Amino acid sequence: MKTVVMALSGGMDSTCLLLHYLSRDYRAICISYQYGQKHAIELERATSTIHLCQSKGLDVQHHIVDLSPAMSLFDSALTSKGQEVPEGHYEEDQMKQTVVPNRNAIFASILYGFALSEAKRTNEEVVLALGVHSGDHAIYPDCRPEFYQALQAAFEVGNWESELVAFDLPYLHGDKTSILIDAIESTQTLGFDFDTVLANTITSYNPDQDGRSSGRSGSDIERILAFHAIGRQDPIAYQDAWENVLKHALMVESQFNGEEHYES
Repeated sequence: MKTVVMALSGGMDSTCLLLHYLSRDYRAICISYQYGQKHAIELERATSTIHLCQSKGLDVQHHIVDLSPAMSLFDSALTSKGQEVPEGHYEEDQMKQTVVPNRNAIFASILYGFALSEAKRTNEEVVLALGVHSGDHAIYPDCRPEFYQALQAAFEVGNWESELVAFDLPYLHGDKTSILIDAIESTQTLGFDFDTVLANTITSYNPDQDGRSSGRSGSDIERILAFHAIGRQDPIAYQDAWENVLKHALMVESQFNGEEHYES
């Protein structure tokens, strides 16, 4: 059986990525990171998804790595108590406040080290996968193709037996809409209910204490518009009714594009 080592945040993208590989008969080893994020409820969602997959007899393992002592030194609206998570369109300049410096390089380094160790233990090739996509490219420089090309080259130069690990970023040139379409296909293959699985994810950077998404952070807006694009209502709990969060997201998108009107 093929093995994939991947990051599982508990968000929509990485959860869909897990389904992507499981539907293709991979054994999955998932690593989640506690890095002091304000939306740490995502780790609970990741664990619940793992349990769901295991209850269906799928070969899935899960490890949570605590990086919060080190990454508490970094400056970001996602981790720093004195900063508010910005609201608005996900490509607006203020969303750069949500960048955690060098986060994906750190995450990928740990994944690569684990993937290489697993490959050597089993004497079989391992796929290293991440759920980055084109919607991240404008604000997050560590989600761009050239970053991962350089990172992969550095890992290959810096490690013996690097030929045992293959990078795979299947969503790199897609967006959240294409990710959801892929997840529909994956859930059908696996016999899962799409809404049940996606209801157990969170994308919001500023959920409330009950874990309900705000519907107003850039990550929220992007997710809401993706569900709207595929003609579905997002099954997660928002702090307001779906009709209202969708109307707000469409308004934000319209204003960002300089349009006077939008359809609700």
